[in-house]
Amino acid sequence: MGAAALILLAALAAQAPAAGDPADIIETCLSCHEDPSLELTLPSGETLSLTVAREGFMTSVHGGRQSCLDCHTGMDEFPHPALSARTRREFRVASYEACKQCHFNNYTRTLDSAHAAALSRGDVNAPTCVDCHGSHDIRPPGEPRSRISLTCGQCHAGVSAQYATSAHGQALADHANTDVPVCTDCHESHAIEGATSGNWRTRSPDLCGSCHGDAALMEKYGLSTAVHRTYLTEFHGMTASLDATKGDGRTMSALCTDCHGVHDIPRASGEQAAVMRANLANTCRSCHPGATDSFPDAWLSHWEPSWTHAPLVYAVQWVYWVLIPFIIGGLLLQILLHVWRVVVNR
Repeated sequence: MGAAALILLAALAAQAPAAGDPADIIETCLSCHEDPSLELTLPSGETLSLTVAREGFMTSVHGGRQSCLDCHTGMDEFPHPALSARTRREFRVASYEACKQCHFNNYTRTLDSAHAAALSRGDVNAPTCVDCHGSHDIRPPGEPRSRISLTCGQCHAGVSAQYATSAHGQALADHANTDVPVCTDCHESHAIEGATSGNWRTRSPDLCGSCHGDAALMEKYGLSTAVHRTYLTEFHGMTASLDATKGDGRTMSALCTDCHGVHDIPRASGEQAAVMRANLANTCRSCHPGATDSFPDAWLSHWEPSWTHAPLVYAVQWVYWVLIPFIIGGLLLQILLHVWRVVVNR
């Protein structure tokens, strides 16, 4: 820290308000912390900037409402207490504890996240509140919506690049389409679960179905809700639903992500799509190693049988719809007639 800054801090120490109007406290703090040269050398040899941009803070969600001392408790005296952090990263990890004073519910949700699990294992690079939301220039989350995937991409660069090329990512980037899912829609924002988590995998059909089962949303884009409904009524979906009830995170059936991908989901009609007719047999072989090229012929994809698509299957369905009620109705009628005859002949 420069000598001039120390003199200025000492001069202001006597008049620094310990409590009161947030605006007065902010002005007192910024009278020093607006200095672009204000910095601190940590034991690691790293330099920690102590500069706060006035405009960034005042236009943030906290600007004008929260005072500096609400987050930086114990900093109302001069000299300020010495930092215990040895590195910049340790300082950043320690800083996010301040968020729980106001955002306790969200803070406790993060404790169950994949990020918190990594942090508890000693991974100091695991993201905390300030890594995702910022520190002084905090903006409303999801404004703009495309910023969410960019934020996650700071740590997950490879996944972010895959998402950017997917059907969802392209619609978000090229057309600013806010209907498509972003990272937090699938992985949540605070209680974040990874795509390799067993519980996340068993819940993934419901995650996909939250959009692809929404009739109003699918009608908007000319897509069918049958993709979700038909999955749940065929062998894979029914087995996956039973697996989900076990609660152990294990599944013995193909899920949406096994066929369509996780982050790199292409358009189903695209040449690279794993569910394209030309690629389908190879996709099936990931679970059915002995599958022949004609193996997928037994699957109707996500089509519902009709007179124009799979007419033979549709005709058999009609036979069952007529035959089963006829047989059951006939049996019931026979029983009623038998009971009536018994009563009459007494």
